[in-house]
Amino acid sequence: MTEYLRITGARENNLKNVDVVIPKRKITVFTGVSGSGKSSIVFGTIASESQRQLNETFSAFVRSFLPKYKEPDVDGIENLSTSVVIDQKRLGGNSRSTLGTITDINSLLRVLYSRVGKPSIGTANYFSFNDKEGMCEQCHGIGRSVVVDEKKLLNPELSLAEGAIIFAPIKNTEWYMKSYLDSGLFDVNKKINDYSAEERELLLYGKDLKVKIDGVNSSYEGLVTRFNRLYLLKEGELSPRAQKILNEHSHEAVCSLCGGKRLSQRALAVKVADLGIAELLELQLTDLQHVLATIELSEAAPILKGLQEKIGHLIDIGLGYLSLNRETSTLSGGESQRVKMVKHLNNSLVDLLYIFDEPSIGLHPRDVHRLNELLIKLRDKGNTVIVIEHDPDVIKIADQVIEVGPHAGKHGGEIMFTGTYEELLRSETLTGTYLNNQVTLNTAPRQANDFYRGRLSEQHNLKKVALKVPKETLTLITGVAGSGKSTLVKDSFLTQFPETIVIDQAAAQTNSRSNPATYIGIMDNIRKLFGKSNDVSPSLFSYNSKGACENCKGQGYIETNLAFMDAVKTECPICEGKRYSQEVLNYEFQGKNINEVLSLTVEESLEFFQEKAIVKKLEAMAQVGLAYLAIGQSMSTLSGGECQRMKLASEFYKKGSIYLLDEPSTGLHLSDIDHIMKIMNHLVNQGNTVIVIEHHVDIIRQADWIVDIGPDGGDKGGAIVFEGHPLEIKKTDSLTGQYI
Repeated sequence: MTEYLRITGARENNLKNVDVVIPKRKITVFTGVSGSGKSSIVFGTIASESQRQLNETFSAFVRSFLPKYKEPDVDGIENLSTSVVIDQKRLGGNSRSTLGTITDINSLLRVLYSRVGKPSIGTANYFSFNDKEGMCEQCHGIGRSVVVDEKKLLNPELSLAEGAIIFAPIKNTEWYMKSYLDSGLFDVNKKINDYSAEERELLLYGKDLKVKIDGVNSSYEGLVTRFNRLYLLKEGELSPRAQKILNEHSHEAVCSLCGGKRLSQRALAVKVADLGIAELLELQLTDLQHVLATIELSEAAPILKGLQEKIGHLIDIGLGYLSLNRETSTLSGGESQRVKMVKHLNNSLVDLLYIFDEPSIGLHPRDVHRLNELLIKLRDKGNTVIVIEHDPDVIKIADQVIEVGPHAGKHGGEIMFTGTYEELLRSETLTGTYLNNQVTLNTAPRQANDFYRGRLSEQHNLKKVALKVPKETLTLITGVAGSGKSTLVKDSFLTQFPETIVIDQAAAQTNSRSNPATYIGIMDNIRKLFGKSNDVSPSLFSYNSKGACENCKGQGYIETNLAFMDAVKTECPICEGKRYSQEVLNYEFQGKNINEVLSLTVEESLEFFQEKAIVKKLEAMAQVGLAYLAIGQSMSTLSGGECQRMKLASEFYKKGSIYLLDEPSTGLHLSDIDHIMKIMNHLVNQGNTVIVIEHHVDIIRQADWIVDIGPDGGDKGGAIVFEGHPLEIKKTDSLTGQYI
């Protein structure tokens, strides 16, 4: 008998009092246009309430370390399970966090080397670069060290008397200069270039020497030694000025002692089957699996089996091109999500509620079946799986599909369809309609008359290739994950053409007080309209200055620090989250106060404003599919796809530029693909060159020019498999060609 998760009367954000029924221990896919309300149901209602109720079961002390969740606006939720949210947030972490540490594979490798490695040196922590027993003593386990640029401290063409020391903080300090000029250690009239190796070493790195200057005993420090003490090894946080000096006079280099391997010399000398642990950490996962399979040690069989299983899961989900020493901060959102998914495959918990946010992002069509297999495994273990997704190949495996719509923002928030994939195809909903309409290959591409030519690159896995892009066309960079697309664009093209406008999914450069109105540059115009209409200063209508609520200083909330607990944010009781003082809220423009105007969506704002400067920028936001956003909404609440489209809106009317878009299909419904194509074609028709890194076949089919990287990922990639018009790719062995 099937059990159901039932939601009654959900009204979170734009939801219109909806009821949702989700079968347990099945896969349910939510689909619908961006901003329709999918996330409001899945994250804002289901996940939020599940996490909130789970946190309530812990003691007050434990709750103090957990995130705070507000109760969602819903009449009731029945049969709710503990949820595990696997989102697109990058794993991040510092330079000590790697794929091996985050997946605990490094832990097994450390046990392996501590038990059967020769020579035996101690317990597992001796093989950890995050432990003082195992880390390299020079770089402290980072693998890199900051190196002073000697040329910026010293001009070797001059003598000390002629002013060879050019580093201003030392040059302009009389006492420091006397230690070099009056110490008697150097011939001050001898050019630095003529110094012996010993003299140069003393000048740059000398320390702990006692000298007499002006009759006073003093300790001598070499130039680099002194620089390191003042800037590099200084305890506490550097002042902005000191940090600027450090950045300008130093660079990061591979550690000269461990060669970037992070571990102590003692740990690096230990071997298992003639292999050091650092060698294994550097191998691509597919190669590592083959190497481990060749190790025959009966006493280590359980450890080797565990390693093979964990590594196999990563390979199965399409991450075989990564290595265990890859820093987590360099993983993309899609890669991060897949790493999180694999971690959950290894546990034995059942009857959980797994929630995925567009897990197909970053996956080539060739690899989507691997994702599907993982979702099915989680379901078959006895879990309920909920997926927000637009990819037709993922929607196909759903036991139930729920479409939210019909459109975005206030025009969405309703359940348009509930049923199987086959029933969806027969429906007349937006998703059903677009699933039945396949985009055809571009048979009349713009002609390539002239090219932008990047430099030859061998960075990472690239095989000495250069990116060549035809001017004033739409060029698609394609290939499986890990094939080298991003590296080719960054190292070959962007270094040659740094003026390229890069529109990626990284959070827009803003702060907690930023909103779409400030980002696209219409907030000043709005403040002037209010000032002129009320004969007061426009600065009154800024919650960052005069107009701010006195109580919350324009934040809209009060942050309470409880010392032993997390800071708690509560809505400001004076302005009720409106950020402005009551005096400012009394002023109106065209019948609305400043808070009411900032609550308008882009669509509503276009009806409200007549000023050309404002309307033009609002139209750009509407053009990129953001008509549903409120112009005063905090930028920190926008998704990666929305941030990307905000950046696109801010650049929309430029001409003669090169644009680079990184997976613009992220977060887009099939019906929105038409929209993004119109935008990209508009940019090209304006005289721009548009380069797009993309996996979505409907976008690839409409390119003027395709550059396919591959043939596979990792060391099996890095070559240009195809470059030319879409119709020609069918004649090659390109994996992308097979799918478009």
